[in-house]
Amino acid sequence: MRHTTRRLLTGAALVLAAGTGLGMAPGAAYAGGLPATVDVSSTLKTRSAPSTAATIVGTVKDGAKISVACAVNGTTVRGKVRTTKVWDRLTSGAYISHSYVRTSAKIPACPPSAQKPKTPKTPKTVTGTVRTTDGPVNTRSGPFTSYATAGMLANNTVVQLVCSAQGTQVTGTVRTTAQWDRLSDGRYISHAYMLSGTLTACPDAPAPILTPAEFIAAAAPGAQQGWRDYGVPPSVTIAQSILESGWGRSGLSSADKNFFGIKCQNGAYGPHATGCHVYTTTECTKAGKCFQTADAFRTYSTMARSFRDHGHFLKVNKRYTPAFAHTRNADKFIEQIWKAGYATDPKYVAKVTGIMKTYDLYRYDTWK
Repeated sequence: MRHTTRRLLTGAALVLAAGTGLGMAPGAAYAGGLPATVDVSSTLKTRSAPSTAATIVGTVKDGAKISVACAVNGTTVRGKVRTTKVWDRLTSGAYISHSYVRTSAKIPACPPSAQKPKTPKTPKTVTGTVRTTDGPVNTRSGPFTSYATAGMLANNTVVQLVCSAQGTQVTGTVRTTAQWDRLSDGRYISHAYMLSGTLTACPDAPAPILTPAEFIAAAAPGAQQGWRDYGVPPSVTIAQSILESGWGRSGLSSADKNFFGIKCQNGAYGPHATGCHVYTTTECTKAGKCFQTADAFRTYSTMARSFRDHGHFLKVNKRYTPAFAHTRNADKFIEQIWKAGYATDPKYVAKVTGIMKTYDLYRYDTWK
């Protein structure tokens, strides 16, 4: 059965009033989520309710792209962006103070049932003990070694663990594993150094943060498979994924594994995607005039599925047929794709080819 796109919700909304901060009016939660960016010195705790006394349920890093459903009044917080009592409820259900959030979107007020802070519930924890013969163990803000360190724990330290997530594989004193355990204060520690009972999976574990070299290495196999299956030059595929996803850090790629911004068409999402997700985006005409609009984008189960669908999407859409006369000329290929209407940004070709040259992505065009 075809999935249908989520409807955009309208009505009164939260608006930024010049010089006065946020003002709220009743409205409905935005089911698809509104885009926003976290502006904090290092990491920001997410909580189970709009209060600094509520249970910590996770963390987000500075610059993280988040998806906001609605806003509600809570504890007043003085943050990096503003001082406000407004808290944003994320589409995951967690809350963060709006004092650390930047967005141009109009955020609707949460329904009345969500505005009354609930009495924080203490999460069920499992007792764990640190075992290390290598000195104190680093804790991190996420379940990957690419996340910032957030302190250290010594051998035999007893901690309370909330849940587990998959991340960077680590060889430690106890075992070799990709499991990371979330502490009750939101930090993560590799399970390679832990003795504990069984933990449930964290529902909102952060995605990995890849360096440019790591992202390209992860993208190359799928891009080269796309060339073999559909004839799209690997350098084009990799460069487009970098530009469209911001090196895999966009909300669309981290939440929905859509690395190319491919949209649904009247609710249809093709053979490789799993559904559709509505986002507010900025579109530009070829004359350079930009405007905001709402569109439904495809969602995927894996990065590989997204890359495969990229080649399939270009191959089966007849308007892109002229590009396939240049499958061994990456620059010509992307120019033809743009001319056929793949993107509305008038500088799109220059941006893609610039990435291809800067990172020497042509080296992946082996034509094998």
